[in-house]
Amino acid sequence: MLAAQRRDLLLARLRRDGRIVAKDLAAELGLSEDSIRRDLRDLAAAGLCQRVYGGALPASPAIADHATRQSIEVPGKQRVAAAAAALIEPDSTAILDGGTTALAVARALPPGLRATVVTHSPTVAAALAGHHDVEVYLIGGRLFKHSMVACGAAAAEAARGVNADVFLLGVTGVHPEAGLTTDDADEAAMKRTLARQAADTYVLASSEKIGAASRFAVLPLTRVAGVVTDADAGDATVRALGVPVIHAA
Repeated sequence: MLAAQRRDLLLARLRRDGRIVAKDLAAELGLSEDSIRRDLRDLAAAGLCQRVYGGALPASPAIADHATRQSIEVPGKQRVAAAAAALIEPDSTAILDGGTTALAVARALPPGLRATVVTHSPTVAAALAGHHDVEVYLIGGRLFKHSMVACGAAAAEAARGVNADVFLLGVTGVHPEAGLTTDDADEAAMKRTLARQAADTYVLASSEKIGAASRFAVLPLTRVAGVVTDADAGDATVRALGVPVIHAA
């Protein structure tokens, strides 16, 4: 089997099974495990999979830059946003993450809502300017332009002064084994800091993020109150998450 054929097979297995175990696939194909691992390295370098211990998981399309992500799964993000917006109750304090789905949540909030929203995203803060009864606190720091959010020591220190009812968390991957992941270490650390400041954390997960993984762990699924997704309720990966799921119609 040629290298190109092997890689096509690996991608097909990722789509079908949602993961590759290098040892098992090597035995099935009668190849060396090293050959499979080399192919996975090449696919990972091309952004086509995320290598993990013993094999690989599907790579998330949500690691593209902020401008590109605005055109990915727009209807799904809007459905997730509408369902997630209902989690911000009147007179509550909510932390709203950055990213395109969080921006959709800000736009989906009822015009007359009275609440406090804390965010480290200037784009999310700006989207709330027309919500006259929403008090907005913008956390500052080093701007991570990929997601248009503030990160770093100054942002984390400011976040630790917040106590919120709910945190709506954006990630690039939601996987039963890998947990919640994103593609930048500093952004992952900032998300963990924000999660510690809220009574409940809910994950914003449009369908392309379900079953995918990125390089850096944010939180295990056991640390969240639920996942908001437009993925099919019967999807095997959704059922395997092991946490409450809010299905966005």
